[in-house]
Amino acid sequence: MTQALSPPHHEVAGLYREHHGWLHGWLWRKLGNAFEAADLAQDTFMRLLCSPAHPDAGPLHEPRAYLATVARRLLLNHLRRQSLEAAYLQALHALPPAHQPSPEQRVLTLEALQEVDAMLDGLPPKVRTVFVLAQVEGLSYADIAAELGIGLRSVKRYMAQAMAECILLGA
Repeated sequence: MTQALSPPHHEVAGLYREHHGWLHGWLWRKLGNAFEAADLAQDTFMRLLCSPAHPDAGPLHEPRAYLATVARRLLLNHLRRQSLEAAYLQALHALPPAHQPSPEQRVLTLEALQEVDAMLDGLPPKVRTVFVLAQVEGLSYADIAAELGIGLRSVKRYMAQAMAECILLGA
């Protein structure tokens, strides 16, 4: 599998002129919202501008495929953030009014949830599963090992890896 190289920065302007309308339409069809589509199209081109240019990359042979790949990743992150926010707001509505957090606390909590979600998304699948089973479900390491059919040593190694990522997130 070959990894796509970002185009040199001077080519981004040409990509924008030639393909912004197409990308906006593609995202609009996916989202059903022109404003969110416009934001994600802009984010796609900003991602290209902010990524390191590769002088040996040359012109893109499939610019729409490349743009769609970048935009698809941004779209998935956007949809995951929306889902997380909806779940958080739903949980808040279940709280009695006296226990409702302030608007500032809501924003801070949502930002923290998004950071944890991003950290979890960056973990390898087994590491993520072990971490969630231990920290969210409250299972013991022995129970996790039995449930996943792996050794206790592997559970400890996966937890150590997840905790190292948590420390890096907090740094």
